[in-house]
Amino acid sequence: MAASTPALALLTARKVAHTVHSYDHDPQAQSYGEEAAQVLVDRLGVRPDQVFKTLIVERADRSLAVAIVPVTTMLSLKAAATALATRKIAMADRAAAERSSGYVFGGISPLGQRKSLPTAIDDSALKFETILCSAGRRGLEIELAPADLVRLTRATTAPIAAR
Repeated sequence: MAASTPALALLTARKVAHTVHSYDHDPQAQSYGEEAAQVLVDRLGVRPDQVFKTLIVERADRSLAVAIVPVTTMLSLKAAATALATRKIAMADRAAAERSSGYVFGGISPLGQRKSLPTAIDDSALKFETILCSAGRRGLEIELAPADLVRLTRATTAPIAAR
């Protein structure tokens, strides 16, 4: 299972310390991030704001970018636009997000995407020893150091979550 997704293959190839957590995804779940957070909080005892979701956004010039925020928050479009050096941001079309990332909606990992995109991570990630994010499939999460996620995605960190 070590390389069952491009995200896991990247972590293995780069020899980045990580832990994979899997759970049975409920196809009826309304929010994939909230489902992951609930399972991981119950199973691992992590804080809900330690679980992050990966959002694909469209910048003013129609190019795509990635925003990573805790599942307990919403993305601040204004703050994300500033962090990603554009005047405005909107959520990307689902099909465009899947096409660009190579992952299915609800399982988009910030790692191992088809195209390397500008990335911003909410700076709250830096207060944790480890954070969790999608491993590239619904029901599959990666736990890793936030500094490794920042380095591998060449992300900027900024307060992009609306609390």
